Amino acid sequence: MAYQDAKGVKRLINACYFSAAGYKAVWQHEEAFRLEAIIFLISTPLAIWLGQSNIEKLLLIGSMVLVLLVELLNSAIEAVVDRIGFEHHELSGRAKDIGSAAVTTSLVWAAITWALILFK
Repeated sequence: MAYQDAKGVKRLINACYFSAAGYKAVWQHEEAFRLEAIIFLISTPLAIWLGQSNIEKLLLIGSMVLVLLVELLNSAIEAVVDRIGFEHHELSGRAKDIGSAAVTTSLVWAAITWALILFK
């Protein structure tokens, strides 16, 4: 593990660099993340405009943040599985399918949140 001896502020700085590298990697290699990020950029101003209270705005934006978070985790799972090998293995397929199901669940949750708030 790189920089595992770093402590305090240096550790935080390293974490920021690793996170930036992660965002760069997911943007370059994951079309689904790019699409969801674009939807997030479009939906955030809409949420601010359409939400009637701060709580509604937070729920609308937060549901889209949840989608991005789950997509990041799914992309990490896929990268690890692909690192192990590209040949078909039942457990590798299961891991990818479960990650995909998590993304779908977050998308459904976001859709329900938006529908309940906007069509009340």
